[in-house]
Amino acid sequence: MDFFILMLAFPLVSGLLLTVFGERAWAPNLNVIASGGTFLSAALLTAEIVANGPRFAFGEEFFIDSLNVFLVTLTAFVGLTTSIFSGPYMRNEAEHGKLSKPRLRLYKSMYQLFMFTMLAALTTNNLGILWVAMEAATLTTVLLVSLYRTPASLEAAWKYFILCGVGIAQALFGTILLYFAAERVLGETGHALLWTHLVDVKGQLEPTIMALSFIFLLVGYGTKVGLAPLHNWLPDAHAEGPTPVSAVLSGLLLNVALYAILRCKVLADGAIHTDFAGNLMMGFGLFTLVVAAFFLSRQKDIKRMFAYSSIEHMGLITFAFGMGGAVANFAGLLHMTMHSLTKSAIFFAVGHATQKTGTQMMESIRGIMRINPLLGWSLLLGTLAILGMPPFGVFASEFMILTHAMKHHPWATPVLLMALGVAFASIFGKVQPMVFGEGEGRKLAHAPAVTPVFVHLGLVLMIGLYIPPYLTRWFNEAARMLG
Repeated sequence: MDFFILMLAFPLVSGLLLTVFGERAWAPNLNVIASGGTFLSAALLTAEIVANGPRFAFGEEFFIDSLNVFLVTLTAFVGLTTSIFSGPYMRNEAEHGKLSKPRLRLYKSMYQLFMFTMLAALTTNNLGILWVAMEAATLTTVLLVSLYRTPASLEAAWKYFILCGVGIAQALFGTILLYFAAERVLGETGHALLWTHLVDVKGQLEPTIMALSFIFLLVGYGTKVGLAPLHNWLPDAHAEGPTPVSAVLSGLLLNVALYAILRCKVLADGAIHTDFAGNLMMGFGLFTLVVAAFFLSRQKDIKRMFAYSSIEHMGLITFAFGMGGAVANFAGLLHMTMHSLTKSAIFFAVGHATQKTGTQMMESIRGIMRINPLLGWSLLLGTLAILGMPPFGVFASEFMILTHAMKHHPWATPVLLMALGVAFASIFGKVQPMVFGEGEGRKLAHAPAVTPVFVHLGLVLMIGLYIPPYLTRWFNEAARMLG
């Protein structure tokens, strides 16, 4: 049985089915079952790759190796837990009159098609298909962000579409330049966009063209990562779209866009033979981290605040990969994993907390611990985890990034510490009164799904205390592939 085909078939077929039958009573269950099938297929595919090594699919158009296979499993896992969370959440939104049945059908179908585009982008060997998959992801998420059809959500969707459209156009130009450089070496063989062929001849690619190509690719895909100054779409999209969409945007889309940059960085490093690509990533990452940290203190909407937190962490991860080397790459991969699990858990908690209190404005959210202790604890623990408090896994990855920067780039250490300190004070100072204050909440027709929150936080805690050997081997192998 081909687990790769099954993994792509589950979200694609279920997305098409939900387009037609998404209003039926069993549609939410189909959404969860399809996500479960995707995760099971991804897990079995991972076991196959670990046992037998990399493999191709559909000729050489798709390629699964140590760098992408665990990201595939992470994506499928977050997709499954988000589908479980979204069941009661979306039913409560419908009970409150925010969503009609046709819009619920649109949500379920676009959710599955979004998962398909993410998995296709992660596993394709063709950099042209990668660009197409990222563009398709943009189109599906635009429909998800605008789901409420309010003026604010429509504005956020248009901003997202326009900014990411500009970014993806830059990425297309970078891909064309890459093809131009590769064709001069590989000839008209049809292999000039296949990563496995490109990496074999990366040392022969024209350095000047590759430098220009990487600049366009970094700016283009960096727009979807949320790198400043083209990050403005992300807070609006998080604040105005449904909370499950915020969870998958922060937990999945940002990772996939950064993965695309990393694949291209390997080629650029091999062609240019300098730290040009890494220095660019360090500069963009550090600038993004500082910008996001200072914007955090000005936020009044809880979803916008955690959106800026996502920007902050993606800046830190980009900086880590820019430093390069075994330790920094290991730390970057670990932080990608920890951020995905933690930030999606936070949005799960935030989604139900805003439903209980009837507002997203932080000054009006008080006493979550009294209203619903499980929600209060989940928000508190998630906040402590994302702020890098030990013994959660985010602390381990941030500690590795900081110590590596102290040794190899000491000039950046004060900036990193300042930005992380500002972010800590801004977020904790706003979350603490929301959790422990006095407040009242309304009764929800459907009980919140808090299990996904504690499953995610449990994994983050476990990895903070003990990284399983097979996960360590993957991080080491993937870090080696990145150079």
